[in-house]
Amino acid sequence: MRPEDLALLNVPGSVTRHGDLLLVDVARPDLEADAYSGSLWRVPQDGPPVRFTFGDRDSAPRISPDGAWVAFLRAGDGSPQLLVMPTGGGEGRPVTDLPLGAGVPVWAPDSRRIAFVARVAEPGRYGTEEGMGAEAEAPRRITGFRYLTEGIGFTFDRRQSLFVVNALADIPVPVRLTEGPYDVDSPCWTPDGEHVLVSAPRDLDGESLHTDVYAVPAGGGAPILAVRSDGSAEHPVALPDGEVLYLGTEFSGLDAVAHNAGLYRAPLRITGETAARTAAGTRLTEEESVDCEPLPPVPLRDGVLVAVRVRGAVELRLVPSGALDAPLEKLVPVLGERASVKSFTSYGEQVVAVVSTPVSPGEVVTPDGPLTDFSGTLAGIGPLLEITAVSADGYPVHGWLALPEGEGPHPVLLNVHGGPFHQHGWAFLDETQVYRGAGYAVVLPNPRGSSGYGQAHGRSVIGALGTVDADDVLALLDAALERPECDAGRVGVMGGSYGGFMTSWLAARHGDRFRAAWSERAVNAWDSFTGSSDIGWYFAEAYCGPDIETQRAMSPLSHADRITLPFAVVHSEGDLRCPVEQAQRMFVALRRNGTPAEFLLFPGEGHELSRGGRPKHRLQRFEAVLEWWSRHLS
Repeated sequence: MRPEDLALLNVPGSVTRHGDLLLVDVARPDLEADAYSGSLWRVPQDGPPVRFTFGDRDSAPRISPDGAWVAFLRAGDGSPQLLVMPTGGGEGRPVTDLPLGAGVPVWAPDSRRIAFVARVAEPGRYGTEEGMGAEAEAPRRITGFRYLTEGIGFTFDRRQSLFVVNALADIPVPVRLTEGPYDVDSPCWTPDGEHVLVSAPRDLDGESLHTDVYAVPAGGGAPILAVRSDGSAEHPVALPDGEVLYLGTEFSGLDAVAHNAGLYRAPLRITGETAARTAAGTRLTEEESVDCEPLPPVPLRDGVLVAVRVRGAVELRLVPSGALDAPLEKLVPVLGERASVKSFTSYGEQVVAVVSTPVSPGEVVTPDGPLTDFSGTLAGIGPLLEITAVSADGYPVHGWLALPEGEGPHPVLLNVHGGPFHQHGWAFLDETQVYRGAGYAVVLPNPRGSSGYGQAHGRSVIGALGTVDADDVLALLDAALERPECDAGRVGVMGGSYGGFMTSWLAARHGDRFRAAWSERAVNAWDSFTGSSDIGWYFAEAYCGPDIETQRAMSPLSHADRITLPFAVVHSEGDLRCPVEQAQRMFVALRRNGTPAEFLLFPGEGHELSRGGRPKHRLQRFEAVLEWWSRHLS
């Protein structure tokens, strides 16, 4: 795969099904327009997909319960708005025209009303006052920690609220149902259509890291606490028997990182706050071995479908009826072995999903096999090889190796993922394929701290960043270098976010192992990260502890004087997760020490540049990466 092949990526997103009607949204980077195009496609049981809508940026299709209507989002040149159209085809009819756009539609049981979330600006902000630009607005008065969010910007002055609209009315009028200093998310209707369940912060306090399930009267009224979690409660699904499913974690205080998410079931009591507080959820999946991907669970006759992270895969598994604290081996595999489930749904007992593999960004798949071939135009795509190793303390390590064509030996790129509670794996990664296509062997480790290997694996780096995780990364690199296809004398290290942290850390402590380093959107200094990142106020303490000297000892910036190899500092100006000061401080430290360092700074981008930035910036980034490695690994 070449960098310019980004324009060939057709990436399916979400699926919806009613009877024989199966719809999926498909997005594509458009390098000429420097934007993303997208539309809805109908997927027949036999034959190729057929385009269903013709907007420039259509997404999130949802078919009404009676099968008569499709609701979806259309962005066009502005914020996404909600449209509906007959399932038989025709023109989409606008339902919303909100200044900051609308969220994913959720049909009510009556197939008329739709619930969705949308951000609402404070008066006088974000263009709500005609003729006033952002630079002329009044100063923001900030009184809490949670005032901005990566990928969005300031959020405390444009809260995410719940809306309901009669989509089939002559003149649809969205009605706002929640107001206050908190965001709501993941709306779901109760079977009687009287309430909408949402996930919201505990006690409706926008500062809380804990989330619970609230029931909002569809006709108006205050939210009612329905389920109080042991930590978090997301993606509620109301059941006909008067209970509710949700995905949750268990934690206390600021310790909100590296916890496996499980499936819970709780009685749904909407009789008032006091009664509701007694409704405790029961965990149906084991905390240690089962980590659910944040996708809404889907109930079936014999159990509940959930997406689970398993050793680099995201598998669709069935939690059997009557399960209680069920371990991973008791969950029945349905889809996704050696693959990654991106979305899924069912109609009756018919299951359908969007599934990515190392050689495909995604296809529509059923348990009987794939229904689409959206990746058929891609060329130069290769498989991944599983590799294992034993770390310095005897711990088993798992990961992947992508080999280019030819005998080699090939120069090697050690690419560490972000997170750290994340995973490399069986999903398509354009970076791997581009580097492989350019002649590099790519090593993809899942060290301790990663997800998908049990909760103990993920939490083993709490208070110990740069210790066993660094040992694991090097152990897997050594295993790859034992292969004759890999050139042990030409090795580079790279990564983004936590992977950028690890790149800096390895360059400082094991610089003799590498010829050069590429550190992107990195955490380099935990002390300033605490006060500048959108999550820094709790994340740094959760991983490093509260002691400032301990945080500095775990900061690559504190060891920058030990870095002597050529070092690329790569960042985005608008990154709120790892703010640009993290890059600036490291670059200045390296240059003052005489290290051959370069600083590549992308304007107008955030933390997700490599995955969702402007198409031209993604292309330019790939070109810069390949130019860097051609200089230092040739």
